[in-house]
Amino acid sequence: MTELTLDLGGSETAIRIDTAIVAGWTGRNREALERHMAELEALGVPRPSAAPIFYRVSAALLTTAGTIESTAASSGEAEAVLLQHAGRLWVGAGSDHTDREVETYSVAVSKQMCEKPIASQFWLYDDIVGHWDDLAVRSWIVEAGAEVLYQEGTLKAMLPPEDLLQASPPLSDGVLMFCGTLAAKGGIRPAREFHYELRDPVLGRQLSSYYSVRSLPLIS
Repeated sequence: MTELTLDLGGSETAIRIDTAIVAGWTGRNREALERHMAELEALGVPRPSAAPIFYRVSAALLTTAGTIESTAASSGEAEAVLLQHAGRLWVGAGSDHTDREVETYSVAVSKQMCEKPIASQFWLYDDIVGHWDDLAVRSWIVEAGAEVLYQEGTLKAMLPPEDLLQASPPLSDGVLMFCGTLAAKGGIRPAREFHYELRDPVLGRQLSSYYSVRSLPLIS
């Protein structure tokens, strides 16, 4: 388990999270899903046993810190996240940071070995359920000293929450779930700086966060 100080609807609260889940292959459009599978297959990543699929990761990997430590072969994935707390469902933003070399032989292990940054602010799900598909996800990486758009799209591309929750393990209090990601522009690649956001164009607000990666040396 882990305990993080999060802003739930404008009120900072110490939240205990016992279980963290990473949902994969959650694309609503089957053709787009196939393209993402092909994108990963090009990197040597095998196809999943199910779609969607739900990977368990240690809740202790969740962090709101501005710096994480990981391998040089790792990269982020901007996603909406769902958090069940005190009988209510909350929506946030996070990055499913993943080791791309390990991913070629085990997707589950590649996710279990990396810290999972999340933005500290969350919205009440009831406030956005009517316009969920309009929420927009974007991320940027820094290449050659310049910030480059890495991912962009709306949650209309992903399974709606009711479908995802029906297929997933139960979200009891203390469970946080990453909801799946969008394809990367220009292909998946490592970056040492990652900026991500979840934007609500209907209510005119956004959740955003940034983190840098301190590369760990590989010694044999």
